[in-house]
Amino acid sequence: MSVSTTSPAGADGVRVVTVDHPPVNALPVSGWYELADAVRSAGREPGTRCVVLAAAGRGFNAGVDIKELRRDPGHDALIGANRGCAEAFSAVYACEVPVIAAVHGFCLGGGVGLVGNADAIVASEDAAFGLPELDRGALGAATHLARLVPQHLMRTLYYTSRTVTAAELLSHGSVWRVVPAPELMGAALELANEIAAKDGHLLRLAKAALNGIDPVDVRRSYRFEQGFTFEANLAGTAARVRDTFGKEA
Repeated sequence: MSVSTTSPAGADGVRVVTVDHPPVNALPVSGWYELADAVRSAGREPGTRCVVLAAAGRGFNAGVDIKELRRDPGHDALIGANRGCAEAFSAVYACEVPVIAAVHGFCLGGGVGLVGNADAIVASEDAAFGLPELDRGALGAATHLARLVPQHLMRTLYYTSRTVTAAELLSHGSVWRVVPAPELMGAALELANEIAAKDGHLLRLAKAALNGIDPVDVRRSYRFEQGFTFEANLAGTAARVRDTFGKEA
């Protein structure tokens, strides 16, 4: 697991937090906590005025490490994943400065939780967003998908496990820009620089004010969803469905 934080040249006040966990950035329990710590630390730095959340490799994020859950005969891994995801999503939402998600390739499950709590999203043309939770014996992150698409579309995507493209999210107004993959970081940093040009104290006040008027308490709402994930595990339903993940029918 690797989470790095850098300060790009020519981007004063901007910190880039990059996740690199091959092969698909499906994070283990420790990874979610590591990511949460990195985002919080970047936002707390006095000179930071904007954070860019990015990923290396084939896609932005493929959610929770299903293999880690399979290896645990009890519920410790599930509880850890639930809490770790909640911490990472909360860190993005509560970051003291605006967070821009730079999304390429797949953005699934926990990836939607991260970008749904970001302040802005810049995506590459190949980006696809979705919650395949019902296919993986889980529930959750509808809270965050509902911040990206209208209510009925969110429900249809959730029930079917289908994905939505970056271009479609652009049409709904939840993605700021869609660009060719090689231009993704440049576009994200362009927006970050525009935000970081503002007064740092005012940006922190603005972030707190916008979170304060949010109509949905995203942390409480997501933890409510996770209760049903745990219920599905206790009933044995989650394990039965999860055991089919990645196997041919």
